[in-house]
Amino acid sequence: MSEARPVDLIRLADEENSVIVRVLGRLEPGILAHHDHLRAEIVVHSGFARGQLAAPLARHDLDDWERALDALEAGQSVRWMDDGRNPEIQVERTDNSQYVEVLVIDPVMSMTSVRVAVCLSDGWLADLRDRLQLVRRTWPTEVIETPYGALAWRT
Repeated sequence: MSEARPVDLIRLADEENSVIVRVLGRLEPGILAHHDHLRAEIVVHSGFARGQLAAPLARHDLDDWERALDALEAGQSVRWMDDGRNPEIQVERTDNSQYVEVLVIDPVMSMTSVRVAVCLSDGWLADLRDRLQLVRRTWPTEVIETPYGALAWRT
């Protein structure tokens, strides 16, 4: 079976700035312990900075992103992947509801950060929710944990 095409889990972009989290595929397909982990990259483009970082995603990261979307919908700012194992993404609401500031922090490898302001299009939250569901459909969970804590293939 061929690997699916990359899918943008997060796409916050306007004509000048963008922050994209692109899922490239499974991290280690066929290896039970890592099969459901996803290989992803964070891509930032602005008039001032351009960068790309690897960011492997666990299934709980997708669940955390769904909770972050709920908080964004409630008008809150969010921090995602702030556990120190990946670059962290913060989406900060501003006084102007058409804009968010997105901060990408890499505390692990480069120890750098970049902040970009993004003008939001109508329906941006619905688009992010649709992208999350597309990632889940494209790479469904295929490994389960048994009652004894062992991993097994979903049948």
